[in-house]
Amino acid sequence: MLSLADVRDWLKAIGPAEHYYIGKLDNKQEKSIGIYQRKENGPPVMAIGGLDNTRYDVKKISVLIHWNKNARETEEVSFALFEKLRKLGSIEISGMHIDCLMLQVLEPQDVGTDDNGIYERVIWFDLYYERRME
Repeated sequence: MLSLADVRDWLKAIGPAEHYYIGKLDNKQEKSIGIYQRKENGPPVMAIGGLDNTRYDVKKISVLIHWNKNARETEEVSFALFEKLRKLGSIEISGMHIDCLMLQVLEPQDVGTDDNGIYERVIWFDLYYERRME
């Protein structure tokens, strides 16, 4: 299983933020990235023959870039991370080979500001990874 904590730790190695979170951004510090599980929309991917024949799983990720009160800086940081994700070659997270990182948005999505006027953007992607056969 690939956990949100695994994805958070991997993003720490490639991302620009000073703070990384899974779940709720505790105190909404500037220059933070939050990693969330996206809701499923439809049945899980399953090979013919069931789970025993299914060789991969999918982790649906939403990345919230919670940056600062400057819209331009927030946009630039978000696009830099997006481009880095788009150009990645081989990926391994917590010893699991990632077969595919599929971006689900054409660019980082502007979601406005929080209650304190901090600009935020969101990147969605899916990670297709090899299942560990138990």
